[in-house]
Parts: sequence; structure tokens; C-alpha cells
Amino acid sequence: MTLANFDTLLAKYADIITSIGVNVQPGQDILLYADVEQQQLAHLIIDSAYKRGANHVIVDWSDSYITKEFLKHGSEESIVNVPTSTTVRAKELVARSTSRISLISADPDALGDVDPDTVAKYSKAQAHAKKPIMEATMNNDVSWLVVAGAGQKWAEKVFPDLKGEAAKDRLWEEIFKITRVSIDNDPVEDWKKHIALLTEKAAWMNENNFKELKYSSPRTELTVGLAEDHIWEGADSKDKAGNYFTANMPTEEVFTAPDYRNIHGTVTATKPLSHGGVLINDIKLTFKDGYVVDASASTGEDVLKHLLDSDEGARSLGEVSLVPDPSPISQSGIIFYNTLIDENASDHLALGAAYPFNLKNGTQMDDKARKSKGQNLSIIHVDFMMGSADMDVDGIRYDGTVVPVFRNGDWA
Repeated sequence: MTLANFDTLLAKYADIITSIGVNVQPGQDILLYADVEQQQLAHLIIDSAYKRGANHVIVDWSDSYITKEFLKHGSEESIVNVPTSTTVRAKELVARSTSRISLISADPDALGDVDPDTVAKYSKAQAHAKKPIMEATMNNDVSWLVVAGAGQKWAEKVFPDLKGEAAKDRLWEEIFKITRVSIDNDPVEDWKKHIALLTEKAAWMNENNFKELKYSSPRTELTVGLAEDHIWEGADSKDKAGNYFTANMPTEEVFTAPDYRNIHGTVTATKPLSHGGVLINDIKLTFKDGYVVDASASTGEDVLKHLLDSDEGARSLGEVSLVPDPSPISQSGIIFYNTLIDENASDHLALGAAYPFNLKNGTQMDDKARKSKGQNLSIIHVDFMMGSADMDVDGIRYDGTVVPVFRNGDWA
């Protein structure tokens, strides 16, 4: 790398990942998902986690080339039949309260030339096999974190005028900026201030206790009901053991659970979605009585429709999120082709499962009880971006009072 002070910045990044991010506790086990290209950062995360008292840092290495070749040449039987050991291991990790760090860096369109039906079958099979980990994560039973590392193919897609190390340097520069890492600052203190601001916004939304949100822009007219006893959250969460953590870095959002029975209208995505290694552009969804009744996309439409067919809940929403357009990521003008980052430049919604902690006492409820409150159930949870500088959002109270929430893409 030729980026000035890169090694120092990367070490700072690793430290906020293990402290403010997943908040490693003494004696804790950590599972780190990382691409083989991210060995340097992975090693720094491992070192930092052990310094904070971690018991065992387990690394699951990935390589999109291996996945791509398997999907191109493997039999359908081997693609859809995930070994039983995968689910057994998932259950063991959950039983040991293993915290999870997902380091995202792969080419967002790595599987773009693989048959979309094959990609969909593979994704669905993996989701079923690893369901115990997803459920523990969605329930905040353990601390978890999603962060980004600059991969070369990803960097070249974000900055097509640059190649090789120059592209990676440029992407690393942006990642450090949006995660509040620099030579001159204390990123831990910066994060604490930022978390406090988002907590304040979430508190205001909770005080208003809206029944519905209405989104309006030249591309979107959508009303989203909010689940009964819903709770808005900001950047930080608390795991089952009572430890605070920050699940996404960067993060600019406050979010809650919609009422899957009360969603009406049409929404158009404002940024591409990278799902399962395939880019889906120009998503347009029409909802009636809570469910998608029409869906289209200019590219990746087959993958989108397979995603919607994952199960019944995949056609409804599990998350509604507010992100001001003046956020640093939005103002950068960069499309990152990565949901972790792009969702923090824009209001977004998530198809699929709701987070139980977005409901009062939701983590103590069974699925039937949460569903009776309006929370959606599914094996998937996929965010897509739909906010813009010309979007207004109104909160509708139970008495019908309309309260401006966003005007022209920012807090009203």
C-alpha cells in the first residue's frame, strides 16, 4: 500500500472493530469471516481481540473464486445439500455464545456470470443451514459486527478510473474516513459522540410512537405501518450478557420493525443492491396488504425474484430505517456497491425477517407472539436503499395527526 500511515490507520481500525464494534469481553470466543485478501487486517483484529482477553478467535476464510467455480461446475445435489456438519457447527458456535465479525471486501458482482437460478438455490440452502447463527444474531443473543475492507476488484468497481493499488488506496481512504479513523483523532471518542447523537434521534421517534410512516418522492409513494410496541434503535445494541456493541461500522441510521400486514404503495431503489455476488439495479416493488405483488429490476431481476420466493416472509418487510441525506457517505457522492456502506447513505428498507429487539420484550417472545404484533418472519434479511435528497417522510400518529419527520431527505 502507498497510502500514508496505512499501517497505523489499519491498526486503529482493528482496535475500534474489537472495542466499539463487537466489544470483545474477557473469555469470549470470536468468529471472524474474512476474505483471503484481507489477511493483514484479519491478523490485526486477531491481535487486538486477544489483547482484550478473547479466549479463541476462529477465522472462516472465504474466496469468491472458489465459490464461483463450485457453482459453475458442481452438481445441483452438492449445491443445495449443505453438509449436516455446517448446521451442527452453527449450533455449537451459538451454544458457546460466539460473537461474530463479518469483514466484507469481495467483488460485489463476483457471481454475476453464474446462472441466477443456481445462485438462488445456493443462497437459500446456505441460509437454512446457518439458520441458528442468523437467529442468534437477529435476537442479539451475541454481539455482532459487519465492517468493510478494501478488496481490489471491489475498489476498481467503485473507482473505475483507477487500477490495482491506486484503487485500493482510494477505497481504504474512504473506509477510514467513514469509520472515523484518522491519524489526528481518537476514533473511540468520535464514535461515542456519534452513537449519542443517533440515540437521541431514536428516542425522539420512540416518544412519538407513530402508527405509520409515509414516504414520498418522485419515485416512491409508500406507506409503512409500524409494529405494535415497536422500538427505534440507533447505533448501539446490547447482547444477552448485557454488553453494548455497534453492529455496523459505518452507521448513520435509526431503525425499527414495520408491521408486515400494513404496507401499501410503490418504492423504487435509489442505489444498486449487491446480493449473493450479483448486482441488482433499479429495483421497483409494489406492495399490497403488506406483501410484494409486483417486482422488477433493470439487471439481476431473476435473482431479485428468487430472493422474494425464499419463503412467505421474503415478500414483506422486516426493517424500516431513516438515514439523513446530508450524512457523510451520501455527500461523498460515491456508490460503493456494498449494502453495509450504501445503506448508510440513504433511507432503506429490508425484505425478510424483523429484529426481535425492535419490539418491546421481543427477545423473550416466540415467533407466534412477535408475528401477532406485526413483526415479519423469514430466513432472509436483505436491505435495499430507497432514500434521496428529494424524499419527504411523515409520521402518522394513532389519532391521525401528521408529523413531519424528514423534509428533502433530512430530519425535519
